Amino acid sequence: MAKQRSPAKLSLFSLIMINVAAILSLRALPGLAEYGYALITYLALASLCFFIPSALVSAELASGWKRKGGVYLWVKEAFGPKWGFVAIFMQWVENLPWFPSVLAFASSALAYVINPSLADNKIFTVIMIWAALWLATLLNFRDMKLSAFFSSSGVIAGTILPGILIIVLGLIHYTSGEPLQIEFSMQAMLPEFESPKQLMLLAAMLVSFLGMEMSAVHVNEVKNPKKNFPRAIFLACLLIIFISSLGSLAIAIVIPARNVSLSAGVCQAFENLFTAHNMSFMTPIICFLMVYGALAMVITWMAGPSKGLREVAREGYLPKSWQKINAAGMPVNILLIQTTLSAILSLVILAMPTVSSAFMLMSALAAQLYLVMYLLMFAAAIKLRYSHPEVERGYKIPGGNPGMWLVSGLAILSCIFVIIFGFIPPEAVSEEGALSSLLYVAFLFAGMLFFLWIPLKFYHHSRKHGTKG
Repeated sequence: MAKQRSPAKLSLFSLIMINVAAILSLRALPGLAEYGYALITYLALASLCFFIPSALVSAELASGWKRKGGVYLWVKEAFGPKWGFVAIFMQWVENLPWFPSVLAFASSALAYVINPSLADNKIFTVIMIWAALWLATLLNFRDMKLSAFFSSSGVIAGTILPGILIIVLGLIHYTSGEPLQIEFSMQAMLPEFESPKQLMLLAAMLVSFLGMEMSAVHVNEVKNPKKNFPRAIFLACLLIIFISSLGSLAIAIVIPARNVSLSAGVCQAFENLFTAHNMSFMTPIICFLMVYGALAMVITWMAGPSKGLREVAREGYLPKSWQKINAAGMPVNILLIQTTLSAILSLVILAMPTVSSAFMLMSALAAQLYLVMYLLMFAAAIKLRYSHPEVERGYKIPGGNPGMWLVSGLAILSCIFVIIFGFIPPEAVSEEGALSSLLYVAFLFAGMLFFLWIPLKFYHHSRKHGTKG
């Protein structure tokens, strides 16, 4: 085994950028823009019911259990290694469909640099996804210092700056007297929950903020983690909510909801806004920056869950080859397996009617798998308050045990709600016909069962054959 170098310490700024890079994606803005002015209410509900609880719970658990392992360690401490394995596996495996969805957005943005008509070309999309996956994998073979650099530079250049720019352009458009595509009124702000479709929209909003716990695997690489880890989480929350809400509104006021492309909607909005201000030359520049931001997001997500899964491999629940690390301490075989499977799964794009419908399918499967992990994490947070009250937490959710029950209980109910309504095909898919809707539901159901079966199979195999330990 190669000799490991001492990992470089991450600054508060780097950790904030890792959190923002892990969660904030401009690719989510077109989907949020479909809600019009009501997205403000949806975002408030999503933040209250899920995003803020996940941030609070992650901060408490990470500041109390500082050893490597992240969600695996937390759930293991509460419910044993079997469910700890399931939790970290769900966090890792959800990346398999999620990477293609993020990179489909990057492919659409790149198309606006080369030729906008390529945004709906499925062959072009798959080729770009494969190229980006392997590039991100090779870059992740280096240490966390390089990964932190890509997280920071990518989120600033490819997410925050374009996000702020689209907000500024949206404000200029709003004050210019040009026609607006949505109505600004108290009535328009109120969501309609009479139909399953509206509840499905709320479910989609709730999963726009998955991933706050991911950075916990880096807790030992942070300067002064007891103080800086919770602070980084809360500052990242504020930045994410600010850009998500105002950026989505900027898209909503310039593009009719029915015309928003789920994979290329941000590029459409920039193109419309720049054209209106005689700045069309800026569209490919901004789109190129968004490609870099999406790639940085994938680089960030490849490192965190893979390092967590290696802790499971070290305890004997996965094949020994999964334990291999390089001189920088990166789990090379796990990264290679992850990229290969994700590349294969991206081929489903070729079977779906459009890139947008494939984009939604991949995003939905990733969310459903991820929510299984969140159910275990929130339940573990409650259990650990009783089973390990002696553990000193650098940050603790206020209100004692009732406070933990309130925060985690609300998040658990939100997860169950999203899983149930997440099976409803979005309008962009249902409009393509009954076959697309059937494929959508069948793929989600089969995918959830299959990926839940895998860690349980590995676990029982290790117990049966004595490979654990």
